[in-house]
Amino acid sequence: MTTETTCDYLQNHPLFANISKEKILEAASLVRVRTVYRGETISFGDGAFSKIFLLISGKIKVAEFGQRETELIKDIITAPDIFGNLSMDGHPSKDEYAEALTANVLICVFTVSDFKNILQENPSMLISFAGIVTAKLTRLEHRHSDLVFCDTKSRLIHFIKNWAQTDGSKVGGKIVLSNYLTHTDIANSISASRQTVNVLFNELRDAGMLLYNRKQIELSLAFNWN
Repeated sequence: MTTETTCDYLQNHPLFANISKEKILEAASLVRVRTVYRGETISFGDGAFSKIFLLISGKIKVAEFGQRETELIKDIITAPDIFGNLSMDGHPSKDEYAEALTANVLICVFTVSDFKNILQENPSMLISFAGIVTAKLTRLEHRHSDLVFCDTKSRLIHFIKNWAQTDGSKVGGKIVLSNYLTHTDIANSISASRQTVNVLFNELRDAGMLLYNRKQIELSLAFNWN
């Protein structure tokens, strides 16, 4: 990987949008670019080896295992974004990890200590980073509210709406989603069983709200998916 290519990856990421070329070149000397294949796990590290990741292309899920070894998906992330030990305390949850959902996911890997130094030297980047983390916390608050106040069908509809807003493409009278999530992934995102998600998808299909297959999901704009 050439330094020029690495600089291009950083420069095209929103976090580095207002950073000078000189500072981007300095950051490029500290980063490791890595390709992650679908289904491959990304460890957040620990202590001096804890990591911050810039998602350059592709999609990942951030998850952790509960007491019964059940997976809880905490976030679905689409490039460009950031993940990893975002608290930068050097002690991420040992049960937390990321996994590539699409082929050839591209990430830039920083140690937390190097990333802290970059933020300290670039106040505008620090503000952008704080905004990204705040947005992630807001999404988690909304999900928590759904778990407390909504039934499973409502949680699924909210999940699909958010998915459509962040990753959908409007085609004629429908919104099309690339179906890179399994029903198990969706179930683990809304605290439901895979069987329940299967039943609810069939109900939404029978109601004319959506069509789905292994490759894509089509949402009818006759319903308020926006």
